[in-house]
Amino acid sequence: MENIALLGIDLGKHTFHVHAQDKAGHQLWRRKLNRKELVELVANTPVCRIVMESCSGAHHFARRFLQFGHDVKLIAPQYVKPFVKGNKSDFVDAEAICEAASRPTMRFAAVRNEQQQTISALHRTRDMLIRSRGSAHNQIHAYLVEFGIAISTGPAAIRKLPAVLEANELPPRLVALLEQLRDYVFHLNEQIAVIERELNALMKEDDVAQRLLTVPGIGPITASVLAAQAGDARQYRTSRDFAASLGLVPRQYSTGGKTTLLGISKRGDKHLRTLLVQCARSIMMHIHKRTDAMAIWVRQLLERRNSSIVACALAAKLARIAWAVLGGNAAYVPHPQRAA
Repeated sequence: MENIALLGIDLGKHTFHVHAQDKAGHQLWRRKLNRKELVELVANTPVCRIVMESCSGAHHFARRFLQFGHDVKLIAPQYVKPFVKGNKSDFVDAEAICEAASRPTMRFAAVRNEQQQTISALHRTRDMLIRSRGSAHNQIHAYLVEFGIAISTGPAAIRKLPAVLEANELPPRLVALLEQLRDYVFHLNEQIAVIERELNALMKEDDVAQRLLTVPGIGPITASVLAAQAGDARQYRTSRDFAASLGLVPRQYSTGGKTTLLGISKRGDKHLRTLLVQCARSIMMHIHKRTDAMAIWVRQLLERRNSSIVACALAAKLARIAWAVLGGNAAYVPHPQRAA
């Protein structure tokens, strides 16, 4: 046990596979453990580096193992897959995790605290409720069209549904079903409002999120997601690295000394990338009212580029600004208009 330098753990729901290596990268032992046995083993192991894939349950175990004094690292699963040798098995995966962690240029994910995971859970639940509400809206519209009734889209049409049902002769059972769906939509609206109130309450307690609100276009939802997903952003070397992790920089396909830049890479968190693009579009809607340096830059881009391209470029700039705000202790201060 004294010679252990690296532990690779392949996480599961009930069983966990551990691969131990020394400093030279030689295998010392392999073990299959349950949840209790894993915690006991790590607690009794001399301080070493422990590496896991950044997946379900990884952040919980990382926090537990950090309490024992270990150096805990999390790796994105896509960085581990190239190191899997031969046929896949749990022990081979654990060995591949050790192999990937041994690379000097490997990128690791930050360990999230409980509040960050709670905020992420609230956002995922909110997204699920919004998708369910959209499905219920579509179902109501589809049923009415089947009976020759076309209503407008949006929440206002659902509120006017009783008047539509009164003005048209429909089967009683269908009317009851539509009313049930309408009540379901109202219930989802209430649940979404409850979660948004909870997020706003958490925002008021978070100094980082309050600083993010000073960035143009970023509202409470985007600020809370940024605070939860990026933390203090110290795991990113530069602001460009942070923007690249969100998939907001061009995808490169270069060979033979010729540089070829394609569309944005769309890597990383799709939800956060979507929110930043929406923030960029909200700025562009009122760009004529702004006089700072960012507004001038956006207007110049709009003269020669499509609005969608400008929105992605502005989203990348907002991500860079957010990185600076997350890594520092000051709010965003817009640059004044540059003299001609």
